[in-house]
Amino acid sequence: MNRTLFRGVTAGLIAVVVVAGGTIAGSALAASPESNQSSPTIGAAATPPLERVLYPAPHPLVKKKRIVHRASREHRRASLTGSPQTIAHALVLRRGWSEAQWRCLDQLWTRESNWQIEAENASGAYGIPQALPADKMSMMGSDWRTNPITQIRWGIYYIGESYGSPCNALEHSNNYNYY
Repeated sequence: MNRTLFRGVTAGLIAVVVVAGGTIAGSALAASPESNQSSPTIGAAATPPLERVLYPAPHPLVKKKRIVHRASREHRRASLTGSPQTIAHALVLRRGWSEAQWRCLDQLWTRESNWQIEAENASGAYGIPQALPADKMSMMGSDWRTNPITQIRWGIYYIGESYGSPCNALEHSNNYNYY
């Protein structure tokens, strides 16, 4: 069937249902004892107040459907660009952490790696977050050796799972010289 014809027929059917529903609702309201209010009439049928036609009371046995809004691919976040600190700052805020948490993360990773992507210490910890073993970061991407975004995402994930927040991780690092 032609799409335009289908849309026209569908719109016509919807209009008939709406008009018929309004007529039925109007006559039911006119016959109800609550409708002793004077309302203008057209022919023999009384027209109900507009609010009752547009927003009828829900039936007591009918449950209201819960509408769930889902993310769509049409809405894209701004791409992450800039220095590793700028990227980390954006990711910290996206996670819902505060500026105070950002300052703790900055202090922690400045001490750990000075924000160097290929930083490595004697024990084998690697990258901006100093992951040990380093290949743990591969869960965020195969480019973990060279991509600061992959390293930062893993580091934020690790801190969230292990310590709950950057400030807790920093406190642990201050007390035990590792996090």
